[in-house]
Amino acid sequence: MTDTATRPTPDVDILVIGGGINGCGIARDAAGRGWSVLLCEMNDLASGTSSWSTKLIHGGLRYLEYYEFRLVREALMEREVLWAVAPHIIRPLRFVLPHHAGLRPSWLLRLGLFLYDHLGGRKKLPATRTLNLRADPVGKPLKGDYAKGFEYSDCWVDDARLVVLNARSAREKGAEIRTRTRVTGLHRRDGLWDVELVNADGTQETVTARLVVNAGGPWVDRVIASSSHAEAHNVRLVQGSHIVVPKLYEHDRCYIFQNADGRIIFAIPYEGEFTLIGTTDRDYSGDPAKVAITEEETAYLCEAAGEYFTRTITPDDVVWTYSGVRPLYDDGASEAQAATRDYVLKVDGGDGVPPLINIFGGKITTYRRLAESALEKVGEALGETRGAPWTEGATLPGGDFPVDGIEALTDAICREHAALPRALVSRLVHAYGTDTRAILDGVRTVDDLGRLFGAGLSAREIAWLREEEWAVSAEDIAWRRSKLGLHMTADELAELRAAMDQAAPAATRSAG
Repeated sequence: MTDTATRPTPDVDILVIGGGINGCGIARDAAGRGWSVLLCEMNDLASGTSSWSTKLIHGGLRYLEYYEFRLVREALMEREVLWAVAPHIIRPLRFVLPHHAGLRPSWLLRLGLFLYDHLGGRKKLPATRTLNLRADPVGKPLKGDYAKGFEYSDCWVDDARLVVLNARSAREKGAEIRTRTRVTGLHRRDGLWDVELVNADGTQETVTARLVVNAGGPWVDRVIASSSHAEAHNVRLVQGSHIVVPKLYEHDRCYIFQNADGRIIFAIPYEGEFTLIGTTDRDYSGDPAKVAITEEETAYLCEAAGEYFTRTITPDDVVWTYSGVRPLYDDGASEAQAATRDYVLKVDGGDGVPPLINIFGGKITTYRRLAESALEKVGEALGETRGAPWTEGATLPGGDFPVDGIEALTDAICREHAALPRALVSRLVHAYGTDTRAILDGVRTVDDLGRLFGAGLSAREIAWLREEEWAVSAEDIAWRRSKLGLHMTADELAELRAAMDQAAPAATRSAG
Protein backbone atom coordinates (compact mmCIF):
# COMPACT_ATOMS: atom_id res chain seq x y z
CA MET A 1 0.00 0.00 0.00
CA THR A 2 1.41 3.40 -0.97
CA ASP A 3 1.63 6.14 1.64
CA THR A 4 -0.80 8.85 0.55
CA ALA A 5 1.75 11.51 1.50
CA THR A 6 4.18 10.19 -1.13
CA ARG A 7 1.65 9.16 -3.77
CA PRO A 8 2.19 10.95 -7.11
CA THR A 9 -0.37 13.53 -8.14
CA PRO A 10 -2.76 11.91 -10.64
CA ASP A 11 -3.53 13.48 -14.00
CA VAL A 12 -7.27 12.97 -13.39
CA ASP A 13 -9.50 11.68 -10.65
CA ILE A 14 -11.61 9.48 -12.92
CA LEU A 15 -10.83 7.95 -16.30
CA VAL A 16 -13.89 6.58 -18.10
CA ILE A 17 -13.44 3.93 -20.77
CA GLY A 18 -16.27 3.92 -23.31
CA GLY A 19 -18.18 6.65 -25.11
CA GLY A 20 -21.61 5.08 -25.12
CA ILE A 21 -24.59 6.31 -23.13
CA ASN A 22 -23.36 4.91 -19.81
CA GLY A 23 -19.83 6.24 -20.14
CA CYS A 24 -20.95 9.70 -21.25
CA GLY A 25 -23.65 9.84 -18.59
CA ILE A 26 -21.15 8.96 -15.86
CA ALA A 27 -18.59 11.47 -17.17
CA ARG A 28 -21.24 14.20 -17.17
CA ASP A 29 -22.46 13.46 -13.65
CA ALA A 30 -18.92 13.17 -12.26
CA ALA A 31 -17.66 16.38 -13.87
CA GLY A 32 -20.70 18.25 -12.60
CA ARG A 33 -19.83 17.20 -9.05
CA GLY A 34 -16.29 18.54 -9.33
CA TRP A 35 -14.27 15.44 -10.19
CA SER A 36 -11.64 15.79 -12.90
CA VAL A 37 -12.62 13.42 -15.69
CA LEU A 38 -11.11 12.03 -18.89
CA LEU A 39 -13.30 9.89 -21.15
CA CYS A 40 -11.67 7.74 -23.84
CA GLU A 41 -13.65 6.15 -26.68
CA MET A 42 -11.81 3.92 -29.15
CA ASN A 43 -14.11 4.84 -32.05
CA ASP A 44 -16.84 7.48 -32.37
CA LEU A 45 -19.28 8.39 -29.62
CA ALA A 46 -22.28 6.02 -29.68
CA SER A 47 -20.61 3.88 -32.34
CA GLY A 48 -21.50 0.68 -30.48
CA THR A 49 -24.65 -0.48 -28.74
CA SER A 50 -25.94 3.00 -27.94
CA SER A 51 -26.78 3.91 -31.53
CA TRP A 52 -28.39 0.59 -32.44
CA SER A 53 -31.35 0.57 -30.06
CA THR A 54 -35.07 0.61 -30.92
CA LYS A 55 -34.96 4.37 -30.15
CA LEU A 56 -37.29 4.14 -27.15
CA ILE A 57 -37.40 5.70 -23.71
CA HIS A 58 -39.70 3.13 -22.15
CA GLY A 59 -40.45 1.20 -19.01
CA GLY A 60 -40.17 -2.16 -20.73
CA LEU A 61 -43.69 -3.56 -20.61
CA ARG A 62 -42.57 -7.13 -21.27
CA TYR A 63 -40.11 -7.05 -18.34
CA LEU A 64 -43.12 -7.25 -16.00
CA GLU A 65 -43.44 -10.88 -17.08
CA TYR A 66 -39.99 -11.52 -15.64
CA TYR A 67 -40.91 -9.75 -12.35
CA GLU A 68 -38.33 -7.00 -12.90
CA PHE A 69 -40.49 -4.50 -11.03
CA ARG A 70 -37.60 -2.37 -9.74
CA LEU A 71 -36.19 -1.94 -13.24
CA VAL A 72 -39.59 -1.18 -14.76
CA ARG A 73 -40.51 1.31 -12.05
CA GLU A 74 -37.19 3.15 -12.35
CA ALA A 75 -37.48 3.23 -16.14
CA LEU A 76 -41.08 4.47 -16.02
CA MET A 77 -40.06 7.26 -13.66
CA GLU A 78 -37.23 8.28 -15.99
CA ARG A 79 -39.43 8.72 -19.07
CA GLU A 80 -40.74 12.14 -18.10
CA VAL A 81 -37.45 13.18 -16.46
CA LEU A 82 -35.56 12.62 -19.71
CA TRP A 83 -38.30 14.12 -21.85
CA ALA A 84 -38.03 17.31 -19.78
CA VAL A 85 -34.24 17.63 -20.13
CA ALA A 86 -34.09 16.85 -23.86
CA PRO A 87 -37.45 17.73 -25.47
CA HIS A 88 -35.81 18.28 -28.86
CA ILE A 89 -34.65 14.65 -29.22
CA ILE A 90 -37.27 12.93 -27.04
CA ARG A 91 -41.00 12.97 -27.73
CA PRO A 92 -44.02 11.04 -26.46
CA LEU A 93 -45.42 8.20 -28.53
CA ARG A 94 -48.60 6.17 -28.35
CA PHE A 95 -48.26 2.42 -28.77
CA VAL A 96 -51.01 0.14 -30.06
CA LEU A 97 -50.99 -3.40 -28.66
CA PRO A 98 -53.45 -5.63 -30.56
CA HIS A 99 -54.92 -8.52 -28.61
CA HIS A 100 -53.90 -11.82 -30.24
CA ALA A 101 -56.51 -14.43 -29.30
CA GLY A 102 -53.99 -17.26 -29.31
CA LEU A 103 -51.43 -15.62 -27.03
CA ARG A 104 -51.62 -13.64 -23.76
CA PRO A 105 -55.21 -13.23 -22.54
CA SER A 106 -56.82 -9.80 -22.68
CA TRP A 107 -57.15 -9.52 -18.90
CA LEU A 108 -53.43 -10.13 -18.45
CA LEU A 109 -52.53 -7.41 -20.95
CA ARG A 110 -54.88 -4.98 -19.20
CA LEU A 111 -53.43 -5.84 -15.80
CA GLY A 112 -49.90 -5.30 -17.09
CA LEU A 113 -50.87 -1.94 -18.57
CA PHE A 114 -52.58 -0.93 -15.30
CA LEU A 115 -49.29 -1.55 -13.50
CA TYR A 116 -47.46 0.26 -16.29
CA ASP A 117 -49.66 3.32 -15.81
CA HIS A 118 -49.28 3.42 -12.03
CA LEU A 119 -45.80 2.14 -11.13
CA GLY A 120 -43.80 5.14 -12.28
CA GLY A 121 -45.62 8.29 -11.22
CA ARG A 122 -46.84 9.20 -14.71
CA LYS A 123 -47.86 12.89 -14.86
CA LYS A 124 -47.90 14.20 -18.43
CA LEU A 125 -48.02 11.08 -20.55
CA PRO A 126 -51.58 9.96 -21.38
CA ALA A 127 -52.99 6.83 -19.73
CA THR A 128 -53.86 3.53 -21.38
CA ARG A 129 -57.14 3.18 -23.25
CA THR A 130 -58.93 0.23 -24.83
CA LEU A 131 -59.41 0.25 -28.62
CA ASN A 132 -61.94 -1.19 -31.01
CA LEU A 133 -59.55 -1.91 -33.86
CA ARG A 134 -62.38 -2.42 -36.33
CA ALA A 135 -63.65 1.11 -35.72
CA ASP A 136 -60.51 3.07 -34.81
CA PRO A 137 -58.32 4.27 -37.73
CA VAL A 138 -55.24 2.67 -36.13
CA GLY A 139 -56.80 -0.71 -36.87
CA LYS A 140 -56.96 -0.05 -40.60
CA PRO A 141 -53.40 -1.29 -41.42
CA LEU A 142 -54.05 -4.50 -39.46
CA LYS A 143 -55.63 -7.75 -40.53
CA GLY A 144 -59.29 -8.26 -39.69
CA ASP A 145 -58.46 -10.94 -37.11
CA TYR A 146 -57.55 -8.22 -34.62
CA ALA A 147 -60.66 -6.64 -33.13
CA LYS A 148 -59.49 -5.44 -29.73
CA GLY A 149 -56.39 -3.61 -28.64
CA PHE A 150 -54.87 -1.27 -26.10
CA GLU A 151 -53.06 2.02 -26.52
CA TYR A 152 -50.46 3.22 -24.01
CA SER A 153 -47.64 5.77 -23.74
CA ASP A 154 -43.87 5.67 -23.96
CA CYS A 155 -41.31 7.96 -25.63
CA TRP A 156 -39.08 8.01 -28.70
CA VAL A 157 -35.44 9.13 -28.51
CA ASP A 158 -32.66 9.88 -30.96
CA ASP A 159 -30.30 7.54 -29.13
CA ALA A 160 -26.99 8.56 -30.69
CA ARG A 161 -27.73 12.25 -30.19
CA LEU A 162 -28.57 11.58 -26.54
CA VAL A 163 -25.04 10.22 -26.14
CA VAL A 164 -23.43 13.21 -27.86
CA LEU A 165 -25.45 15.70 -25.80
CA ASN A 166 -24.29 14.00 -22.59
CA ALA A 167 -20.69 14.22 -23.85
CA ARG A 168 -21.14 17.93 -24.66
CA SER A 169 -22.60 18.56 -21.21
CA ALA A 170 -19.71 16.67 -19.61
CA ARG A 171 -17.24 18.85 -21.54
CA GLU A 172 -19.09 22.00 -20.44
CA LYS A 173 -18.63 20.82 -16.84
CA GLY A 174 -14.88 20.38 -17.37
CA ALA A 175 -14.47 16.78 -18.57
CA GLU A 176 -12.10 16.01 -21.42
CA ILE A 177 -13.63 13.82 -24.12
CA ARG A 178 -11.31 11.98 -26.48
CA THR A 179 -12.68 9.96 -29.37
CA ARG A 180 -10.60 7.60 -31.53
CA THR A 181 -8.48 7.01 -28.42
CA ARG A 182 -7.79 3.41 -27.48
CA VAL A 183 -6.88 2.15 -24.02
CA THR A 184 -4.12 -0.41 -24.57
CA GLY A 185 -3.07 -1.13 -21.00
CA LEU A 186 -4.21 -0.76 -17.38
CA HIS A 187 -1.71 -1.13 -14.56
CA ARG A 188 -1.89 -0.37 -10.84
CA ARG A 189 1.23 1.42 -9.59
CA ASP A 190 2.00 3.64 -6.60
CA GLY A 191 -1.65 3.73 -5.57
CA LEU A 192 -2.86 4.96 -8.95
CA TRP A 193 -3.85 3.61 -12.33
CA ASP A 194 -1.38 3.89 -15.18
CA VAL A 195 -3.58 3.94 -18.30
CA GLU A 196 -1.79 3.49 -21.61
CA LEU A 197 -3.44 5.25 -24.53
CA VAL A 198 -3.05 5.46 -28.28
CA ASN A 199 -4.53 8.80 -29.35
CA ALA A 200 -6.38 9.68 -32.54
CA ASP A 201 -3.18 10.93 -34.19
CA GLY A 202 -1.31 7.71 -33.35
CA THR A 203 0.73 9.13 -30.47
CA GLN A 204 1.12 7.02 -27.34
CA GLU A 205 0.61 8.36 -23.85
CA THR A 206 0.27 7.17 -20.26
CA VAL A 207 -2.29 8.93 -18.05
CA THR A 208 -2.60 8.40 -14.30
CA ALA A 209 -5.98 8.25 -12.57
CA ARG A 210 -7.27 7.60 -9.08
CA LEU A 211 -10.14 5.48 -10.38
CA VAL A 212 -11.15 3.87 -13.67
CA VAL A 213 -14.73 3.35 -14.81
CA ASN A 214 -15.09 0.49 -17.27
CA ALA A 215 -18.12 1.36 -19.41
CA GLY A 216 -16.85 -0.65 -22.36
CA GLY A 217 -20.24 -2.16 -23.19
CA PRO A 218 -19.70 -5.35 -25.22
CA TRP A 219 -15.95 -4.98 -24.55
CA VAL A 220 -16.30 -4.69 -20.77
CA ASP A 221 -14.80 -8.14 -20.12
CA ARG A 222 -11.84 -7.32 -22.38
CA VAL A 223 -11.10 -4.24 -20.29
CA ILE A 224 -11.25 -6.32 -17.12
CA ALA A 225 -8.87 -8.86 -18.66
CA SER A 226 -6.43 -6.09 -19.62
CA SER A 227 -6.31 -4.95 -15.99
CA SER A 228 -6.15 -8.33 -14.29
CA HIS A 229 -4.39 -10.35 -17.00
CA ALA A 230 -7.02 -13.07 -16.57
CA GLU A 231 -10.05 -13.92 -18.65
CA ALA A 232 -13.36 -12.47 -17.47
CA HIS A 233 -16.83 -13.87 -18.15
CA ASN A 234 -19.48 -11.50 -16.85
CA VAL A 235 -21.48 -10.43 -19.88
CA ARG A 236 -23.89 -12.21 -22.14
CA LEU A 237 -23.75 -10.72 -25.62
CA VAL A 238 -27.20 -10.59 -27.19
CA GLN A 239 -27.65 -9.46 -30.78
CA GLY A 240 -30.58 -7.23 -31.63
CA SER A 241 -31.30 -6.38 -35.27
CA HIS A 242 -33.73 -4.00 -36.94
CA ILE A 243 -35.02 -3.48 -40.45
CA VAL A 244 -36.27 -0.27 -42.08
CA VAL A 245 -38.90 -0.47 -44.83
CA PRO A 246 -40.89 2.16 -46.75
CA LYS A 247 -43.71 3.63 -44.66
CA LEU A 248 -46.39 1.00 -43.95
CA TYR A 249 -49.13 3.37 -42.74
CA GLU A 250 -49.94 7.08 -42.52
CA HIS A 251 -50.75 7.76 -38.86
CA ASP A 252 -48.24 8.58 -36.10
CA ARG A 253 -48.88 5.64 -33.73
CA CYS A 254 -46.53 2.74 -33.09
CA TYR A 255 -47.38 -0.92 -32.81
CA ILE A 256 -46.15 -3.53 -30.38
CA PHE A 257 -46.80 -7.06 -31.60
CA GLN A 258 -46.73 -10.31 -29.64
CA ASN A 259 -45.23 -13.30 -31.37
CA ALA A 260 -45.95 -16.98 -30.85
CA ASP A 261 -42.39 -17.54 -29.57
CA GLY A 262 -43.00 -15.17 -26.65
CA ARG A 263 -40.99 -12.29 -28.11
CA ILE A 264 -42.37 -8.90 -29.05
CA ILE A 265 -41.46 -6.56 -31.90
CA PHE A 266 -42.18 -2.89 -32.54
CA ALA A 267 -43.23 -1.11 -35.73
CA ILE A 268 -42.45 2.60 -35.42
CA PRO A 269 -42.81 5.56 -37.81
CA TYR A 270 -39.23 6.48 -38.72
CA GLU A 271 -37.62 9.45 -40.42
CA GLY A 272 -40.88 10.54 -42.03
CA GLU A 273 -40.75 8.16 -44.97
CA PHE A 274 -40.11 4.80 -43.31
CA THR A 275 -41.20 2.25 -40.72
CA LEU A 276 -38.69 0.76 -38.28
CA ILE A 277 -39.28 -2.87 -37.28
CA GLY A 278 -37.41 -4.66 -34.51
CA THR A 279 -35.89 -6.17 -32.58
CA THR A 280 -34.51 -9.70 -32.47
CA ASP A 281 -32.89 -11.43 -29.49
CA ARG A 282 -30.19 -13.99 -30.17
CA ASP A 283 -26.98 -14.89 -28.39
CA TYR A 284 -23.85 -13.58 -30.08
CA SER A 285 -20.31 -14.92 -29.79
CA GLY A 286 -18.34 -13.01 -32.43
CA ASP A 287 -16.51 -9.69 -32.52
CA PRO A 288 -19.02 -7.00 -31.42
CA ALA A 289 -17.55 -4.64 -34.00
CA LYS A 290 -18.58 -7.00 -36.81
CA VAL A 291 -22.16 -7.73 -35.84
CA ALA A 292 -24.58 -7.70 -38.79
CA ILE A 293 -28.14 -8.81 -39.39
CA THR A 294 -28.56 -12.36 -40.66
CA GLU A 295 -30.93 -13.55 -43.38
CA GLU A 296 -32.75 -15.49 -40.68
CA GLU A 297 -33.33 -12.34 -38.61
CA THR A 298 -34.55 -10.38 -41.62
CA ALA A 299 -37.00 -13.12 -42.49
CA TYR A 300 -38.14 -13.36 -38.87
CA LEU A 301 -38.92 -9.64 -38.63
CA CYS A 302 -40.73 -9.62 -41.98
CA GLU A 303 -42.84 -12.61 -41.01
CA ALA A 304 -43.58 -11.35 -37.49
CA ALA A 305 -44.79 -7.98 -38.79
CA GLY A 306 -46.64 -9.67 -41.65
CA GLU A 307 -48.62 -11.68 -39.10
CA TYR A 308 -50.39 -8.44 -38.17
CA PHE A 309 -50.23 -6.02 -41.12
CA THR A 310 -52.45 -6.47 -44.17
CA ARG A 311 -49.50 -5.52 -46.35
CA THR A 312 -47.05 -8.29 -47.14
CA ILE A 313 -43.50 -7.48 -46.03
CA THR A 314 -40.59 -9.28 -47.67
CA PRO A 315 -36.79 -8.95 -47.45
CA ASP A 316 -36.92 -7.16 -50.80
CA ASP A 317 -38.76 -4.29 -49.09
CA VAL A 318 -35.90 -3.63 -46.67
CA VAL A 319 -34.02 -0.39 -47.43
CA TRP A 320 -31.66 -0.42 -44.44
CA THR A 321 -30.75 -2.62 -41.51
CA TYR A 322 -28.76 -2.22 -38.36
CA SER A 323 -27.58 -4.56 -35.63
CA GLY A 324 -26.10 -4.08 -32.20
CA VAL A 325 -24.84 -6.22 -29.36
CA ARG A 326 -26.38 -5.71 -25.95
CA PRO A 327 -23.87 -6.42 -23.17
CA LEU A 328 -26.28 -7.95 -20.65
CA TYR A 329 -25.16 -9.14 -17.26
CA ASP A 330 -25.00 -12.93 -17.43
CA ASP A 331 -27.61 -14.01 -14.90
CA GLY A 332 -27.80 -17.57 -16.22
CA ALA A 333 -31.13 -17.08 -18.02
CA SER A 334 -31.77 -19.90 -20.44
CA GLU A 335 -32.96 -17.65 -23.28
CA ALA A 336 -31.51 -14.40 -24.59
CA GLN A 337 -34.89 -12.66 -24.36
CA ALA A 338 -35.16 -13.59 -20.66
CA ALA A 339 -31.73 -12.26 -19.64
CA THR A 340 -32.01 -9.28 -17.30
CA ARG A 341 -31.85 -5.78 -18.78
CA ASP A 342 -31.06 -4.34 -15.36
CA TYR A 343 -27.64 -2.87 -14.69
CA VAL A 344 -25.04 -4.29 -12.33
CA LEU A 345 -22.08 -2.31 -10.97
CA LYS A 346 -19.08 -4.13 -9.50
CA VAL A 347 -16.07 -2.55 -7.81
CA ASP A 348 -12.64 -4.15 -7.95
CA GLY A 349 -10.13 -2.59 -5.56
CA GLY A 350 -10.47 0.09 -2.92
CA ASP A 351 -8.89 0.44 0.54
CA GLY A 352 -5.66 1.68 -0.96
CA VAL A 353 -5.91 -0.37 -4.14
CA PRO A 354 -6.85 1.80 -7.14
CA PRO A 355 -10.52 1.03 -7.82
CA LEU A 356 -12.00 -0.23 -11.07
CA ILE A 357 -15.78 0.15 -11.41
CA ASN A 358 -17.20 -2.24 -14.00
CA ILE A 359 -20.57 -1.46 -15.61
CA PHE A 360 -22.69 -4.37 -16.82
CA GLY A 361 -26.00 -4.24 -18.66
CA GLY A 362 -28.42 -1.35 -18.46
CA LYS A 363 -30.96 0.31 -20.73
CA ILE A 364 -30.70 3.66 -22.45
CA THR A 365 -33.76 4.74 -20.44
CA THR A 366 -32.03 4.27 -17.09
CA TYR A 367 -28.58 5.62 -18.00
CA ARG A 368 -28.95 8.70 -15.76
CA ARG A 369 -29.89 6.61 -12.72
CA LEU A 370 -27.04 4.22 -13.50
CA ALA A 371 -24.68 7.21 -13.50
CA GLU A 372 -25.94 8.30 -10.08
CA SER A 373 -25.37 4.77 -8.76
CA ALA A 374 -21.86 4.78 -10.24
CA LEU A 375 -21.06 8.08 -8.51
CA GLU A 376 -22.12 6.56 -5.19
CA LYS A 377 -19.60 3.79 -5.86
CA VAL A 378 -16.94 6.38 -6.74
CA GLY A 379 -17.42 8.12 -3.41
CA GLU A 380 -17.28 4.86 -1.47
CA ALA A 381 -14.22 3.60 -3.35
CA LEU A 382 -12.23 6.81 -2.98
CA GLY A 383 -13.48 7.60 0.52
CA GLU A 384 -14.52 11.05 -0.61
CA THR A 385 -17.84 12.50 -1.72
CA ARG A 386 -18.09 15.53 -3.95
CA GLY A 387 -21.34 17.26 -4.77
CA ALA A 388 -24.84 15.87 -4.72
CA PRO A 389 -26.93 14.32 -7.47
CA TRP A 390 -27.72 17.13 -9.90
CA THR A 391 -28.71 15.79 -13.32
CA GLU A 392 -32.46 15.43 -12.69
CA GLY A 393 -33.92 18.62 -14.11
CA ALA A 394 -30.63 19.82 -15.64
CA THR A 395 -31.33 20.25 -19.35
CA LEU A 396 -29.02 18.83 -21.95
CA PRO A 397 -27.56 21.18 -24.59
CA GLY A 398 -30.31 22.63 -26.75
CA GLY A 399 -33.07 21.36 -24.47
CA ASP A 400 -33.81 24.58 -22.58
CA PHE A 401 -37.42 24.97 -23.68
CA PRO A 402 -40.76 23.48 -22.50
CA VAL A 403 -41.59 19.87 -23.35
CA ASP A 404 -44.57 21.06 -25.37
CA GLY A 405 -42.67 23.92 -26.98
CA ILE A 406 -40.92 22.42 -29.99
CA GLU A 407 -43.41 23.79 -32.52
CA ALA A 408 -43.26 27.23 -30.92
CA LEU A 409 -39.46 27.14 -31.09
CA THR A 410 -39.62 26.07 -34.73
CA ASP A 411 -42.06 28.89 -35.51
CA ALA A 412 -39.78 31.44 -33.83
CA ILE A 413 -36.66 30.34 -35.70
CA CYS A 414 -38.61 30.25 -38.97
CA ARG A 415 -39.52 33.90 -38.38
CA GLU A 416 -35.88 34.73 -37.64
CA HIS A 417 -34.73 32.98 -40.84
CA ALA A 418 -37.66 33.51 -43.16
CA ALA A 419 -35.65 32.62 -46.28
CA LEU A 420 -35.01 29.06 -45.10
CA PRO A 421 -37.45 26.21 -45.82
CA ARG A 422 -39.54 25.26 -42.80
CA ALA A 423 -38.71 21.57 -43.29
CA LEU A 424 -35.01 22.36 -42.87
CA VAL A 425 -35.55 24.48 -39.77
CA SER A 426 -37.83 21.83 -38.26
CA ARG A 427 -35.22 19.10 -38.77
CA LEU A 428 -32.53 21.26 -37.19
CA VAL A 429 -34.71 22.09 -34.19
CA HIS A 430 -35.55 18.42 -33.65
CA ALA A 431 -31.82 17.64 -33.63
CA TYR A 432 -30.25 20.67 -31.95
CA GLY A 433 -33.07 22.45 -30.12
CA THR A 434 -32.14 26.00 -29.12
CA ASP A 435 -28.61 25.42 -30.46
CA THR A 436 -30.17 25.79 -33.91
CA ARG A 437 -29.80 29.54 -33.39
CA ALA A 438 -26.04 29.16 -32.98
CA ILE A 439 -25.81 26.99 -36.10
CA LEU A 440 -27.79 29.53 -38.15
CA ASP A 441 -26.12 32.62 -36.68
CA GLY A 442 -25.63 35.12 -39.51
CA VAL A 443 -27.54 33.02 -42.04
CA ARG A 444 -29.89 35.19 -44.12
CA THR A 445 -30.32 33.08 -47.26
CA VAL A 446 -29.86 29.46 -48.23
CA ASP A 447 -26.58 30.44 -49.89
CA ASP A 448 -25.21 31.41 -46.48
CA LEU A 449 -25.41 27.75 -45.45
CA GLY A 450 -22.53 26.98 -47.79
CA ARG A 451 -22.20 23.85 -49.85
CA LEU A 452 -25.25 21.57 -49.81
CA PHE A 453 -24.67 17.81 -49.75
CA GLY A 454 -28.25 16.60 -50.06
CA ALA A 455 -31.21 16.07 -47.71
CA GLY A 456 -30.65 19.57 -46.34
CA LEU A 457 -27.16 18.83 -44.99
CA SER A 458 -25.01 21.94 -45.37
CA ALA A 459 -21.41 22.97 -44.83
CA ARG A 460 -22.65 25.16 -41.95
CA GLU A 461 -24.15 22.16 -40.13
CA ILE A 462 -21.09 20.01 -40.84
CA ALA A 463 -18.85 22.68 -39.33
CA TRP A 464 -20.94 22.58 -36.16
CA LEU A 465 -20.74 18.79 -35.99
CA ARG A 466 -16.99 18.81 -36.45
CA GLU A 467 -16.26 21.63 -34.03
CA GLU A 468 -18.84 20.90 -31.32
CA GLU A 469 -19.79 17.23 -31.62
CA TRP A 470 -16.60 15.29 -32.44
CA ALA A 471 -17.72 14.26 -35.94
CA VAL A 472 -14.80 13.10 -38.06
CA SER A 473 -16.21 10.87 -40.79
CA ALA A 474 -19.16 10.83 -43.17
CA GLU A 475 -20.55 7.89 -41.20
CA ASP A 476 -20.45 9.94 -37.98
CA ILE A 477 -22.64 12.56 -39.64
CA ALA A 478 -24.94 10.56 -41.92
CA TRP A 479 -25.67 7.62 -39.59
CA ARG A 480 -25.04 8.74 -35.98
CA ARG A 481 -25.39 12.53 -35.54
CA SER A 482 -28.30 12.17 -37.96
CA LYS A 483 -29.99 9.55 -40.12
CA LEU A 484 -29.66 11.67 -43.26
CA GLY A 485 -27.97 8.71 -44.94
CA LEU A 486 -31.47 7.29 -45.44
CA HIS A 487 -32.43 10.34 -47.51
CA MET A 488 -29.21 10.89 -49.46
CA THR A 489 -28.24 9.30 -52.75
CA ALA A 490 -25.12 7.19 -53.18
CA ASP A 491 -23.47 10.07 -55.06
CA GLU A 492 -24.32 12.54 -52.30
CA LEU A 493 -22.89 10.23 -49.65
CA ALA A 494 -19.74 9.83 -51.74
CA GLU A 495 -19.36 13.62 -51.95
CA LEU A 496 -19.79 13.90 -48.19
CA ARG A 497 -17.21 11.17 -47.66
CA ALA A 498 -14.71 12.93 -49.89
CA ALA A 499 -15.25 16.25 -48.12
CA MET A 500 -14.84 14.69 -44.67
CA ASP A 501 -11.75 12.75 -45.73
CA GLN A 502 -10.21 15.98 -46.97
CA ALA A 503 -10.96 17.66 -43.65
CA ALA A 504 -10.00 14.65 -41.51
CA PRO A 505 -6.66 15.91 -40.11
CA ALA A 506 -8.21 19.09 -38.72
CA ALA A 507 -11.25 17.19 -37.48
CA THR A 508 -9.06 14.63 -35.71
CA ARG A 509 -7.18 17.38 -33.91
CA SER A 510 -10.38 19.08 -32.78
CA ALA A 511 -11.87 15.77 -31.64
CA GLY A 512 -8.99 15.28 -29.23
